[in-house]
Amino acid sequence: MKQRSKKIRTFYTDQQVCFDNIQNASFSKSPLKPYLLMQRIKQLGMNNLFVQTSQFEPFTKADFELAHTALYVQNVFNGEGNYRSNNLPWSKNLVHSLGFTNAALYEAKKYALLKPQTVCFAPVSGMHHAQPNRGSGFCTFSGQVISALKLYDEFGVSGAYFDLDGHYGNSIEDTRAFEPKLNLAIPLGCNVNPSGHNGSYIEAFKNGLLRVGELILAGKIHYVVFAHGADSHADDDIGGGCDTKHWLLCAEIFAEWVNEISAKMGKPLPVTLALFGGYRADNYNAVLDLHLSSLAIIAKDLCRQEKVRTNYAYQHPPKIQKVAS
Repeated sequence: MKQRSKKIRTFYTDQQVCFDNIQNASFSKSPLKPYLLMQRIKQLGMNNLFVQTSQFEPFTKADFELAHTALYVQNVFNGEGNYRSNNLPWSKNLVHSLGFTNAALYEAKKYALLKPQTVCFAPVSGMHHAQPNRGSGFCTFSGQVISALKLYDEFGVSGAYFDLDGHYGNSIEDTRAFEPKLNLAIPLGCNVNPSGHNGSYIEAFKNGLLRVGELILAGKIHYVVFAHGADSHADDDIGGGCDTKHWLLCAEIFAEWVNEISAKMGKPLPVTLALFGGYRADNYNAVLDLHLSSLAIIAKDLCRQEKVRTNYAYQHPPKIQKVAS
C-alpha cells in the first residue's frame, strides 16, 4: 500500500477570514478562527507538520444555491431579510470570506479524493447548523453539504462525516428534503455525531466508525471527513462531554481506524480534517491548542511524523469560571 505523505496539506488563505467586528463584537470567533489557528501554529513551531495551499477559487452564489434557497443566499450577500440568522455581525468582509472558507473545505476534500495518500485539512468552522433557508448557531452556509453535492456530481462518490462538535450537526439532515441527491452524496447514517460523556462518548464514536467502516469496505463510502470540534470538551463555555484525556483519545481512535480500514482496502482512505466549534471567553488559545493537539496526533499516528508533541492543550490552567451562553 502506498505510504501517506508526511505533511498535512492545509487549504488556507487570509481571504477565508473575517476580520471585521469578530474579535470584539461577536461571541463566536468562528469567522476569525482560521487565521488565529494558523498564527498559533507559527507561535508553537508546528509549521513542519503542514504544507499550505492558498490558491483556489471562492464559491459563487450558484454554489451556495446547491444547498440553500436563492432568497436566503441573496439576503446574506445583500445584508437584508434574515441575513443575521447566523447570529454573527454582518459585513462585506464576512460575505467575502464565506466564499473562500466554504471553498477551502471542498478543495481539501477533492484533493484528498484525487490524492488519497495525502491527509488534507481545511481550518474551517461555522457550517453544520445552517439550514436551506436560514443560518443558525454561528453558521451561515452548509459547506459540508455543498462540497459533498459537488463531489458527487463530479466524481459519483459518497462521503461520511464524523462530526465531533459538541452540538448536533443538523444541517446535513435538514437539507435532505431540500436536495434529495444528498442521500446519495452523504447516505443516511453517515452523519456521525457522538453524544454522551467520556466513556459513553467514546463508545458512540466507535459504533459510528464501525458502521461507516462496513460501508467503506462494501464500496458505498469513498471518503471521510473528521471534524474534531473543541466544544465537545468539558471546559467549553457552551459545550461539554469529554475531559482532555477522552477528547484526545478520539483523535487516536480515528487515526488507528483509518489505518486499519486502509490496510483492508489495500490503499489509503481519503481523509479530510476540519475544526468546527469551540468557545472559551477566558482563554481562546485553549480552544486552538485542543485543535492543534488533535492535528498533531493525526500527524503522528496517520502521517507517521516522528517526534511530534501532542499535548498542547495541557499547558493551560483549568478554566476558572464559565460564561453565560
